[in-house]
Amino acid sequence: METAVFPRMHVSLYVSDLAATVNFYTAFFGQAAAKVKPSYAKFVLDRPSLIISFVENPGRVASTFGHLGFQVETVAELAERRAAAEAAGLISREEIGTSCCYAKQDKFWVNDPDGTEWEVYYFHEDAEFNDPRYQQEYDAAAVSSQCCIAPATAVQELPTIGLTIPLPSAPAAEAACGCGTPATRTLAPACC
Repeated sequence: METAVFPRMHVSLYVSDLAATVNFYTAFFGQAAAKVKPSYAKFVLDRPSLIISFVENPGRVASTFGHLGFQVETVAELAERRAAAEAAGLISREEIGTSCCYAKQDKFWVNDPDGTEWEVYYFHEDAEFNDPRYQQEYDAAAVSSQCCIAPATAVQELPTIGLTIPLPSAPAAEAACGCGTPATRTLAPACC
């Protein structure tokens, strides 16, 4: 193991089946849990620098949780992680050349046994638009600040906190469409 990078992030998630969760994350992270006790497991990762623990408590598993993820340093690292996840049968979807969160990215997604999504992505460059699919999901959810969201199931209204953030004006329709990327030609051919 490499020397841990500090500070490092800690996440704790409630899960419904600890054994299934440990099996999934052992395959996804490519290493065994550092600690497994009754109703508790913990993984300590160096890349990414993360401590993640799981507490078996089916009543507290939240279906409204967004997603977790990490950015990799190179396209080669993304390919290695994707190949390992694919070999373990974990990949739920892939997005190559997509513009999400106003950034051009290549990524793949996995879902743990409770449905928690993980995004593993490589950042190419900033973008001035999101792919039309994301905009349609935002519009359908009536929440324009979400990013990289899975297909909508239910949306929870969140209280506002009284902040006003100026947004840049929308780009021209052609630019907003993202014409020219393989993902947008596939997702919204009428737009291009």
